[in-house]
Amino acid sequence: MKQGAQSSAVTGIPSVSPGLEARAGADGTGAARVPSQGRPPGVDAGVPSGVDAGRGVPAPAARGEHTHSETPIPRPRAVVQRASVRGQILDALRTALVTGELTPGAVYSAPALGERFGVSATPVREAMQQLALEGAVEVVPNRGFRVVERGARELAELVEVRALIEVPVMLRLARTVAAERWAELRPLAEATVRAASTGCRATYAETDRTFHRAVLSLCGNEQLVQIADDLHRRAQWPLVRPARPSGRGHADLVADAAEHTALLDALIAGDVDVVRALVGEHFAGAS
Repeated sequence: MKQGAQSSAVTGIPSVSPGLEARAGADGTGAARVPSQGRPPGVDAGVPSGVDAGRGVPAPAARGEHTHSETPIPRPRAVVQRASVRGQILDALRTALVTGELTPGAVYSAPALGERFGVSATPVREAMQQLALEGAVEVVPNRGFRVVERGARELAELVEVRALIEVPVMLRLARTVAAERWAELRPLAEATVRAASTGCRATYAETDRTFHRAVLSLCGNEQLVQIADDLHRRAQWPLVRPARPSGRGHADLVADAAEHTALLDALIAGDVDVVRALVGEHFAGAS
């Protein structure tokens, strides 16, 4: 290939078949032209390849040959491992939020957190951006991410919205779902009891959301389940000034988990009045 042709090559343009010379046309499109030597009889040297010389219209592309208008297919990138790291960091940051290890009002930089977790700043920054979308942190330009400061009023508002969504659904499901289906959720309710007994807020928070998701999923409305789960997650973040120095204590977690098993017993029995009373107490205790 001529040196001039080499210098005009543009990154991202599909490679042409052997024997073709990439030469920019008058319109700057870089159409591939057939060299004069070895040209098939009857083909005009000034006509771009892939064009019918007699009619001046595009001709069918030869098998295996790139056309000028064809969009190049990007080379696949290996993102599985990176996504896995980002997911692990996101889980770790969510746990740190629930436990209060990430202090409300404090600013954390991605490089510092990356050093703490033993990873680069990139997956940390991506995880923090996800938390920003969820409302857990806010971006501080040139500094990092500030953990939101949430007061008792915001928590009460979240609990109220959760009750408006979940209580009617649970009452409807109590009238329509068979006892056998409710019995299948027994292991999830018992998991919340075991998690509460450990006193670990992060472990309990996960099992708590899992149980509520399983109950609501019986309504068949995935959008409702996702919205309720997002509200539930946000309600689990600690207050900037909790009513008690330690936040929700061990006894609170145990009592909350006991309400799960009592609620499930009422659902299995089909006792709607008891279900109504229990879900009311459950959400009242969450604020």
